[in-house]
Amino acid sequence: MAWIRDTGLSIRMFTTMALLALVYLAFLSILYAYGIDITFIALFAGFFLFMQYYYSDRLVLMASRARIVSESEAPELHAIVRRLATNAGLPMPRVAIVDTPIPNAFATGRNPKNAVVAVTTGLLRTLNSEEIEAVLGHEMSHVKNRDMMVLTVASFISTIAWFIMRWAMFMGMWGYGDRRENSLGPVAIFVVSAIVWFVSFLLIRALSRYREFAADAGSALLTRNPKALISALLKISGRMERASPDTKKEVEGLNAFFIVPAISGKSLLSLFSTHPPVEKRIERLEKLSRELGLY
Repeated sequence: MAWIRDTGLSIRMFTTMALLALVYLAFLSILYAYGIDITFIALFAGFFLFMQYYYSDRLVLMASRARIVSESEAPELHAIVRRLATNAGLPMPRVAIVDTPIPNAFATGRNPKNAVVAVTTGLLRTLNSEEIEAVLGHEMSHVKNRDMMVLTVASFISTIAWFIMRWAMFMGMWGYGDRRENSLGPVAIFVVSAIVWFVSFLLIRALSRYREFAADAGSALLTRNPKALISALLKISGRMERASPDTKKEVEGLNAFFIVPAISGKSLLSLFSTHPPVEKRIERLEKLSRELGLY
């Protein structure tokens, strides 16, 4: 099956990655010009991200308290995932269920062979079978597009900048630092690192939103039913608005993975979302429906 190629979206993703590369290159050039040795920090950040990436499936399952279910326990769910995996040319992922009233779903894993797709009990109670398939098509598209790997690589230098920022803050607080004429002081290092971290943070959030659009398009292709995903997004977001802030806060740490983030209204995540607005996603799906002759 030919995968959807949205030229405009691809250009925006490429541009965002190019801007990230320029920011990172400028940051490394400044550090190099002032003789800052970041070897240890780079190795530490690389190890940190590698462990997070390599064990992403276990970490997310543990954080969400998801339970892997067998085919005998959830035959209909397994059948949907198996059909989507076949259509996408992917190996069958593990299937998990999270016991929470919040209707949502996510996918994780360092590669298609180690992927896990999970749904909440709230999602199973809220959506019909076509809508569940559309949501799982979105999650399988994340697996197909290797989004976990893309965002991990994009975050590497940003993570280094964060660690250097913390190091510079510590050095400044205790009055340490190299006072050579041609070296940056802790305050200057902190400012440069903070700027790089913040700019890259915004660019990575933008990249994440573009990947969500791409996963929506992937679902439309896999299921040939974009209207089901539109309906699912409306139902999920509607239920999310009615859920109590305390209920949403219980799962808020998984927002980057969810198909629709559970924002409690008291979090900075509402200002720097990893997901585009549902309205924009629906507009794109409606346009795609017309292009595919399915609307």
